[in-house]
Amino acid sequence: MKEEGIVENAAHIGEDVLGPGLRELAERHPVIGEVRGLGVFWALDLVSNRETREPLAPYGGTSAPMGELMAAMKKRGAMPFTNFNRLHVVPPCTISDAEAKEGLAILDDAFSEIDKYYA
Repeated sequence: MKEEGIVENAAHIGEDVLGPGLRELAERHPVIGEVRGLGVFWALDLVSNRETREPLAPYGGTSAPMGELMAAMKKRGAMPFTNFNRLHVVPPCTISDAEAKEGLAILDDAFSEIDKYYA
């Protein structure tokens, strides 16, 4: 890992590609209530109302919007990792800038399909 700079790549991807890209998505898609992460491990809290922070899916359950988001991501070739109202963005540590940007574009398209659920 050290010889191949894998840890450094993960840090770069988080700081220069995923972090800024996910925050930009949050500006465009109101269902994204919070973006947090480090390196290549990120989470998006999805809400139906940013002010009340009402989750898009109840704790311990799922919802139609989350199901639609997962289907939209799968349709575009992404493997969604969700937990209730949280979407995890966790690519491999060896991901390239171009691959990370492709993933962000997939997320942007998928979120466009569920923006209608924002109150």
